[in-house]
Order: sequence, then C-alpha cells, then structure tokens
Amino acid sequence: MNERETINGTPVSEEQIEAWATEAEAGYDVAALKKRGRGRPGRGAEPSHVIALRLTAEEISALDARAELEGKSRSEVIREALASA
Repeated sequence: MNERETINGTPVSEEQIEAWATEAEAGYDVAALKKRGRGRPGRGAEPSHVIALRLTAEEISALDARAELEGKSRSEVIREALASA
C-alpha cells in the first residue's frame, strides 16, 4: 500500500486495513446498520425531495446575501420565500 494513503487526512495503516477486513469477514449486523439513519434527518412526517434549481450569478449573490444577513442557509431562505408566496 502507498504510505500516503489517507482517509480525511488520516494515514491508513496496514493494521487498520486488516482490522476492517476481519470485521467484514465476520459479518455485520444488518439491523444495526439500518438503524443508523444515514443521510440528513427528515423535515417532517413525509419524505422530502431534492430539487435542482438553476440561478444566475446575480440571483445566487442576492440569495447568499439574504441568507448571511438573516443567519440562515440558502435552503431556508428559499423555503420561506415559497411559504410566503
């Protein structure tokens, strides 16, 4: 293995790879893995959907300025604009 192999900047040793392989060969508790809740938490009772949106550079600048001014994310500002429409 290359001595410079890293995961998030942390070097990965041969010992760590061997430990991962041993763990995988022993098998995983599928129920425990499913409980982890991968991904972002939901926003309510129903599943949410990701929507692609194309904006001009000027629109993005305005959105970012408003989000920074209000201490919110882009998504929060867009959701509030939709709710008030």
